[in-house]
Amino acid sequence: MSRIQANLLLTLVALIWGSAFVFQAQGMAHVGPMVFTGIRFLIGVLLVAPLMAWEWRKLQRADLALQPGDAIQIAGLGSLLLMGAAMQQIGIMSTRVTNAGFLTALYVPLVPLLGWLLLRHRPHWSAWPAALACLLGAFLLSGAQSLSISRGDVWIIASTLPWALHVVLIGRVADRMEAPFLVAGGQFAVCGLLALAWGLAFEPVHWAGVQAAAVPIAYTGILSVGVAFTAQVVAQRYAHATDAAILLSSETVFAAAFGYVLMGDQLNAAGLVGCALIFFSMIGVQLLPLLTTKQRGAAP
Repeated sequence: MSRIQANLLLTLVALIWGSAFVFQAQGMAHVGPMVFTGIRFLIGVLLVAPLMAWEWRKLQRADLALQPGDAIQIAGLGSLLLMGAAMQQIGIMSTRVTNAGFLTALYVPLVPLLGWLLLRHRPHWSAWPAALACLLGAFLLSGAQSLSISRGDVWIIASTLPWALHVVLIGRVADRMEAPFLVAGGQFAVCGLLALAWGLAFEPVHWAGVQAAAVPIAYTGILSVGVAFTAQVVAQRYAHATDAAILLSSETVFAAAFGYVLMGDQLNAAGLVGCALIFFSMIGVQLLPLLTTKQRGAAP
């Protein structure tokens, strides 16, 4: 997969995630956050299971079976996924969707910082202003200029650290194992089973509530988890973590677009400026490193 193809795939992931915020909020009217999270991630496991089986047979034929240490790393990714998804879902219960969209974007500037500190990956200089511009763009687009911190906002802010760690590590782990579908499905299983076990133990669960939340659960389970999270694992084998974070931040733009089409939400001038900032950040973080490389190659 080329870099351009990986970036286009990440943009598709952002589109799906941007559309999922409304469904996540709707689901909370009928079931608890951990039950919702558990069921939707287990749906993702079922969706990717045939690809996992195919990839497992492929690795066995090539004598490249996964090692015990690989399972530990997949479990670690699933735990990060669980922390990020659960805290975000809990936060959505007591904050506005617009606040949730903006505050989730706080992970964007964390990704280059964590990549530098943990993996010694020094990003291109353009990543820093692009990340900050994405953050400002999400702030303007959310309409949260008078943001006040609520309990839900604190949960969303806390979720950004595991989200950022997940973005930094997922491509590295999947590329080393050469098994993106096994990594994706394995982390879904860890996240889904732990979340559902917690929900069944500590949340009120009624079959009628699960039925009432069937559409939000199905949408987020099939598209947001099964398709989008799996595509993220595949694409990040070929994309830099910082670039991926900036591209994925465009979910805020897509959330606004879906809100306009499906719910009649209107963008004010600040929202349009926010869209422009995110768009140009996405373009800049791709083109500026290429221009720098081309200039260096032409210098001799």
